Amino acid sequence: MNEQREGPDTILVLDFGGQYAHLITRRIREQKVYSEVVPCDLRIEEISSILPHTNVKGLILSGGPSSVYRDDAPNFDPRILETSLPILGICYGHQLIAKEANGHVKPGEKNEYGITYVTIDNPIAILQGQGKTEKVWMSHGDAVFSLPKEYEVLAHSESTPVAAFRHRSLPIFGLQWHPEVVHTEKGTLTLRSFIFDMCRCKPNWLVGDYVEKAVREVKGIVGQDRAIVALSGGVDSSVAAAIASQAIGKNLNAVLIDHGFLRTDEPEAVKSIFGKFEMNLLVLDEKDRFLNRLRNVTDPEEKRKIIGEEFIRSFERVAKEIKADYLIQGTIYPDRIESGFKKHSEKIKTHHNVAGLPDVTSFRAIVEPIRDLYKDEVRMIAQRLGLPSEIWARQPFPGPGLAVRVIGEVTEEKLSILKRADRIVTEEIEKAGLKRSLWQYFAVMTDTKSTGVKGDARVYGYTMAIRAVESIDGMTASFPYLSHELMERISSRLTNEIPEVVRVVYDITNKPPATIEWE
Repeated sequence: MNEQREGPDTILVLDFGGQYAHLITRRIREQKVYSEVVPCDLRIEEISSILPHTNVKGLILSGGPSSVYRDDAPNFDPRILETSLPILGICYGHQLIAKEANGHVKPGEKNEYGITYVTIDNPIAILQGQGKTEKVWMSHGDAVFSLPKEYEVLAHSESTPVAAFRHRSLPIFGLQWHPEVVHTEKGTLTLRSFIFDMCRCKPNWLVGDYVEKAVREVKGIVGQDRAIVALSGGVDSSVAAAIASQAIGKNLNAVLIDHGFLRTDEPEAVKSIFGKFEMNLLVLDEKDRFLNRLRNVTDPEEKRKIIGEEFIRSFERVAKEIKADYLIQGTIYPDRIESGFKKHSEKIKTHHNVAGLPDVTSFRAIVEPIRDLYKDEVRMIAQRLGLPSEIWARQPFPGPGLAVRVIGEVTEEKLSILKRADRIVTEEIEKAGLKRSLWQYFAVMTDTKSTGVKGDARVYGYTMAIRAVESIDGMTASFPYLSHELMERISSRLTNEIPEVVRVVYDITNKPPATIEWE
């Protein structure tokens, strides 16, 4: 179990369906220690073989949406508690370990969601270096109320008697709060204590090492056959295209589908950038097809699924013409998380290139070379691959494009208004010097109309929402405090330059509870 191997030291995250499971791996990778999410029911015999080219040094049991007492609650192989590997349970994982140890777990008298203050009773082990009171992020209904004498309580909160614990003789630890979430002030310190002090990991992994692995994977799947890569001009699809180009060279065709939901002048910009690359670039004008399919559709999930299906059908037509058997796309890890691809996870929204795909396609395989990476890791790889800053520094843009920034039915009129609004918001925020400090900034075309006055006359027009967020990885985000002067300029331009807009609002909701995109 503990034999030393070649390859990076690794922490496995057993996935119980929590939306933050991926963030745990992300925070670990930030420390230059490799981590991957694996199924929660991983058997003890599989620990050494699941990642054969790594050296597993510890296990983390993630959070999850279930209660440990539900009949269908996900569980783990209890024999892993008998290994010498250090184990950390977080939230649901914390409760599972307590239940397995015959501790008392039950619904708390008061749920704890969001910022909570905990009292550190004993600042040792994973809590070494922490103060008497710490600000943490909680998200739970059940709580641990007691543990057998083999365990020691390390922290408590007002509603949770056992907010952190450790086994007195084995390297087993539990935390009710989420150290992986940025709102937990000393979360990184806690994870570092587990990674380096408890697991004795060495910081011997770099994200750049992923490129060689991805190139080998694409080459191994596609071989000498032809493939097309879905290209949007965003950093994800661009990195996928660059990796595929290294793997299969001239057998790769890049396809940009202009579905009519791109920003103003975007198709031309993409053609300009990628026309310089050594790949066959094809641009398809599919505006009418996509817009017709979305006629009278208002449900956001239905929109995303329709767009996902239309993407695939367009790619299939191209593939048939050029005799390509494989589709390569830039799906990244957060896309799969939010689409609920995991057995026990909740679906937040369907991403067109994951759960939005139809069940049956004509492709021999759909290849996703960066599916295990986070957005900032993709940006680092883009720079390593020599892609221009116009690509790796771009703010994220949804695959369904402006269609999911139009609330309600997507019409030509709404798209026209939104494209003008998006240009104004982008111009003003970038003129204010905020391009690099903000994760995303854009306009949302609401389906709400209200009364206004322009030129002493009554008008009845649309409400435009502005969304801007600060984030590290896109999976948690905070709204920024934009200056009154900037907000006033944006509002004045939107209402003066776009006759159909009479009201402007600013979204001040963090993620969670909101998502970054409105749909």
